[in-house]
Amino acid sequence: MNLATQIEQYLPRQLLELVKDISEQAAEQEQRVYLVGGVVRDMFLGYPNFDLDLVVEGDALKLAQQVAEASHAKLLTHHRFGTAKLRYRDFTLDMATARKETYAKPGALPTVTPSTLNDDLIRRDFSINAMAVSLTPNDYGELIDPHQGKSDLEHRLIRILHPRSFCDDATRILRAVRYEQRLGFGIEPRTAQLLKRDIPMLDTISGDRIRHELELIFKEKLPELAIKRLDNLGVLSKISLSLKGDGWIAEKFDRARRLKKPHQLPMLYFCLLIYSFSENEIEQFLTRLNTSATLSRAMRDTLHLKTSLPLLDKPAMKPSEIYYLLREYEPLAVQANAIATESPIVHQHLQLFLTKLRYVRTSLNGGDLKRLGIPVGPEIGQVLHALHKAKLDGEVKTRAGEKKLVRSLKNTWHTC
Repeated sequence: MNLATQIEQYLPRQLLELVKDISEQAAEQEQRVYLVGGVVRDMFLGYPNFDLDLVVEGDALKLAQQVAEASHAKLLTHHRFGTAKLRYRDFTLDMATARKETYAKPGALPTVTPSTLNDDLIRRDFSINAMAVSLTPNDYGELIDPHQGKSDLEHRLIRILHPRSFCDDATRILRAVRYEQRLGFGIEPRTAQLLKRDIPMLDTISGDRIRHELELIFKEKLPELAIKRLDNLGVLSKISLSLKGDGWIAEKFDRARRLKKPHQLPMLYFCLLIYSFSENEIEQFLTRLNTSATLSRAMRDTLHLKTSLPLLDKPAMKPSEIYYLLREYEPLAVQANAIATESPIVHQHLQLFLTKLRYVRTSLNGGDLKRLGIPVGPEIGQVLHALHKAKLDGEVKTRAGEKKLVRSLKNTWHTC
């Protein structure tokens, strides 16, 4: 099957010209270049995907260096795996030497050696990601599909390539579900049996790699679908017995998306995912996933703030009271609780903090107070606090109003 016409129609002109230039450079060096993996899959499905993967039967690192110099791309190389990433303004391009993988033990990172395209394809996770298209001039556009990936696409199936696939790399369990839910496919029956058999193999996977797979799920359009499926399969409980993928999660994830702050979503999803955890459970989870200090604090703060929400469930609270209750918490933790709470009053107070109160600043600073006659020492801090509190509560609104309050406080102290 030849896909030359489809490639010409699918890729933007700039990207198409770059790919052709790469293949011509490779051919001059008697090397072959192939378009592989997700872009081939998505081209058949009609989905845009312009972050390309190229496999080189030859020396991908040397070729990538030449391409980067000629096209002024930013280049990042990984010599251990024979891979290179070229970054352009509107897309990225990954190049890899065709390689064979061996696993010293289940869950370990593979040992890679240069090899052929066929060896490179069989090391991949699923048949739909194990297709390639030749970019070499003499057979440009030829589909290489040794594992019937196109047939599985047509039958809407996620299928592994060999029975030990999940044993070698149990992160493929999470990826199988991610692709299944993203594409609306089903996991092929034998693959489903092997997936359930090998769920215990997740214990062989480092926390960093499991966290990375969850982060990829959280970048999906509707991650709650994958979370629910992982829960039903018993995968979530293998990561943590406390994780749930129920209707509550689906509702709260949907509310998070309505904020229209996509850069916050992955961390916000994590905070909502652990909302039912106890203090011991969250510490075990953070240790298991080896989370960053920033994410760890956001999740811990989410649970700590949750226990303090009754203090915010009072209609007549002053803005300053709300502010001083919340100022020490990570804003993401405040946002997670605003999404999770069932109390309209608490929600209103949390949103007031997020949208207004945390941005309130006084016009006067310590230098201004000294010029107004406030002595250097603890008095300056006390006056700044009083000014900030008054501004939060709307008692002063202008710089002149702040100065008037400072003089009033100063006169009060002198009177005392």
